[in-house]
Amino acid sequence: MDLLFATTNPAKVKSYAEKLKQYDINLKSIKDLDFKLDIEENGKNSIENAEIKAKSYYNVAKIPTLGMDVSLYIEELPEDKQIGTHIRRINGKYLTDEEAIEYYTSLAKQYGGKLTAKWVYGVVIYDGKDVKKYSYSKDNFYFIDKASKQRNPGYPLDSISIIPKYNKYLIELTKEEKEENKKEQNTEVFDFIVNALNVKECKD
Repeated sequence: MDLLFATTNPAKVKSYAEKLKQYDINLKSIKDLDFKLDIEENGKNSIENAEIKAKSYYNVAKIPTLGMDVSLYIEELPEDKQIGTHIRRINGKYLTDEEAIEYYTSLAKQYGGKLTAKWVYGVVIYDGKDVKKYSYSKDNFYFIDKASKQRNPGYPLDSISIIPKYNKYLIELTKEEKEENKKEQNTEVFDFIVNALNVKECKD
């Protein structure tokens, strides 16, 4: 079956597509369509924005749609300066990967070179009838004021995120370390998607 992922981020699509093939799910992205919507993501949190994306694209494409969004919370910042869902849109401007790295490393410098951060994810699947929701958080990392030279297109903050367990940048983890670091989290997300679509793993 086809599942539309309401994103243009190639890194996001790649991270889910291969695994979902095991369930005979063909993950499509917005780039596979002949249109792109101008969506006002005005939700109060990541779940609300994910639902807005899923419903907006389903209503046009008529394909079960996966919407995903993330909020960023930084312990050192006061409540009125929290990033929330506006991770790349700063002061009215949408930041490129390099601009995002520059902004957050500069922010880290203002707070002693390190920021205690947490991602809160919202995941929604909409099939025209039911809205199914899932939320999870990730806080096993922190940002620092010096970026790695390596880049992961679409995920600029991987280059300034340190994983304490390995004392390495997220971007510099080995393949095995990355799999270990995200195994539990990804398993839960994949389980949610599979259960929401009511599909079973393909057998050769």
